[in-house]
Amino acid sequence: MPESCAALAARALRDDPPSEAEARRIVDGEGFALLPLLEAAFAPRERYFGRGVMVHVLNNVQNGLCPEDCGYCSQSKDSAAAIRKYPMKSDAEILADAGRAARAGASRYCMVFSGRGPTLERTRHLADVIRRVKAAHPIEVCLSAGLLGEEHAQILADAGLDRLNHNLNTSESHYAEVCSTHTYADRLATLTAAKRCGIDPCSGLIVGMGETSEDIVDVAFRLRELEVPSIPVNFLVPIEGNPVVRDGSLSPERGLRVLCMVRLVNPRAEIRAAAGREGHLRALEALALWPANSLFVEGYLTTRGDAVDDTYRMIRDAGFEVEGNPLTGAGGVAEPSRFRIGGSDADILKPEIRRNP
Repeated sequence: MPESCAALAARALRDDPPSEAEARRIVDGEGFALLPLLEAAFAPRERYFGRGVMVHVLNNVQNGLCPEDCGYCSQSKDSAAAIRKYPMKSDAEILADAGRAARAGASRYCMVFSGRGPTLERTRHLADVIRRVKAAHPIEVCLSAGLLGEEHAQILADAGLDRLNHNLNTSESHYAEVCSTHTYADRLATLTAAKRCGIDPCSGLIVGMGETSEDIVDVAFRLRELEVPSIPVNFLVPIEGNPVVRDGSLSPERGLRVLCMVRLVNPRAEIRAAAGREGHLRALEALALWPANSLFVEGYLTTRGDAVDDTYRMIRDAGFEVEGNPLTGAGGVAEPSRFRIGGSDADILKPEIRRNP
């Protein structure tokens, strides 16, 4: 490992992050070659998480019907994306989905509700659902429900909620470029409310929204200041009809560099290669497991993603281990050694070559 990358690794093991200038150079590829950088990011990842990979399943419990104008989201009031809008799923549906997530071996079941934020009545309902999920299945529960105050957070904490997700998404200076109906300060207040009530916050970022490298670095350091233990790194999914679709900045290498930078700035945090990893990291996707120790499976809020079998296969082929729940593997996950071409289970012989019966 080159001396510069070895120094980054040694400092991360002491919980000493790179400077903001170094972090920007990591993202931009100035002076830090990619493979040594991945090795440097792996040092703290291995110390705190070994070779385990946590797997999470998202449940889009309420879709669309949102008054906010977040430009990256197909559920926002300004999006023309072709999505089906629906109110909150029934409790029976939510519990059944939790059971499927648990049987698939997920570490955490993440329930996501569109909208600005829940009323106190809705929060009490969610608290009851959380209790029922945790009583029925050996799985942690994360909730993303918009803006929350301390009274709401305490109700959820009393129900045993493990994590509350509320992403910062970008830097404070760039935030107004992607949303105008609430502020960066509103998001910080939600995370603060969760922490005060004893709920671990989950908060991350989205890259590819026209931000600068400085913006990406800024949010990584803000998450460090907040001591956020779970950080999803999302790569903007170009959903047609959204006000913010693509900025041309994303490549597999830049995506990996962002993951490495976030890991080195937050060496003890769970780093998740989240939405868009399949389409933006492409052939380099497995390399994300060197800085990241967490993935989503079976898609995101409104977009498809890799299936459980494909994700587990990638994890094992890369020399890592699925770190799920006591039911991991009970869903019949395909064996990692099975030979496949292009993700297909079809006949490996060319159609024009195969002899007719």
